[in-house]
Amino acid sequence: MNSLYLATRTVLSKYATFSGRASRPELWWWFLALFILLAITSLIDGALIVPMIGFEAFQEQGGQPLSFLVALAVVLPNIAVGVRRLHDTGRSGWWLLLGLVPVVGTLVIIYFYVQPSEGENGYGTPQPFGLG
Repeated sequence: MNSLYLATRTVLSKYATFSGRASRPELWWWFLALFILLAITSLIDGALIVPMIGFEAFQEQGGQPLSFLVALAVVLPNIAVGVRRLHDTGRSGWWLLLGLVPVVGTLVIIYFYVQPSEGENGYGTPQPFGLG
């Protein structure tokens, strides 16, 4: 649980920092934290917010306003940590645009994300998780 907190704190403290590097654990713990947060906000939307705006609980037509706001708030940190992770593998952050290509682009980005960190490269020296 400490890694989850540490990754969340690191990513949010570098909210819009596109320089530097992000280790594999930082990226994947962040994704897990985000998944858990969005699952919780989805439940809150369905159980509390949707009935407050006049729909039945968990009715699809009510939407998910809280989940939407949270997702919108983390767009920039998601992009930033993705770019820093690509830097950690020795790639330019512009490779992240490949994710716009349906299916194949996303698979290639995931492949890049699971690659091991490079040693020292043009983006700096690798930092142990939690120290960078």
